Amino acid sequence: MKHCGTVLLETDRLVLRRLTMDDAQAMFKNWASDPEVTKFLTWPTHENVDTTRYVLGLWLPDYEKDDYYHWAITLKENGDEAIGTIHGLVNDNTESIQIGYCLGRKFWHQGIMSEALQALVDFFFGEVEANRICSYHDPRNPNSGKVMTHCGLKFEGTLRLSDRNNTGICDASWYSILKEEWEEKA
Repeated sequence: MKHCGTVLLETDRLVLRRLTMDDAQAMFKNWASDPEVTKFLTWPTHENVDTTRYVLGLWLPDYEKDDYYHWAITLKENGDEAIGTIHGLVNDNTESIQIGYCLGRKFWHQGIMSEALQALVDFFFGEVEANRICSYHDPRNPNSGKVMTHCGLKFEGTLRLSDRNNTGICDASWYSILKEEWEEKA
C-alpha cells in the first residue's frame, strides 16, 4: 500500500482534517461526553474535558506516522468545529483497513457519516491502494450498519459474543468492500 498519512479530505458538505488539541472542547461537547453516542463504543464516556485532552494527547503524536489515519469530521457550513471522528486501522499484511467512526448525536440521520465513510473508501482504494476495507458494529446499533451498506460494504456475518463495548460483551456484525467491487461501482 502507498501510505500517506492523514491528509485533508473534502466532500460536498464536509472537511475531514487532522485533530488538534484545540478540538478538545468540541469533542467533549459534541460526542465524547454523551453516553448515547458512546453506548456502543469501546472507550468510556468522558467525564470532563481533561479526559478528552488526555486522549488527544495520546493520539496526536501518531500523526507523524505515514500509516496513521484519523480525521476530525467538520461541516463546511459550521466553520472548523469538530462534530465527530473517523479513522482507519491498517493491516499491511492483508492490505486492508478497518474503519471506525462516531458522530455527535445532533448530527445523526443527516447523511453526514455516510458522506465521510464514502470519502474514506474512495481515499483508501484510490490513493492508498488498499485491497479491502471493513468495519463492524454492535447489531443493537443498526444505523451504523446502514451507513456501511450505503457506502457499498457488504454484510459478511455476525460473530457472536466476539467484542466488548460499553454495554458489555456483545456480538459484532462485520461488513466489507473489496477494491474490485469499488472499481465496478465507480
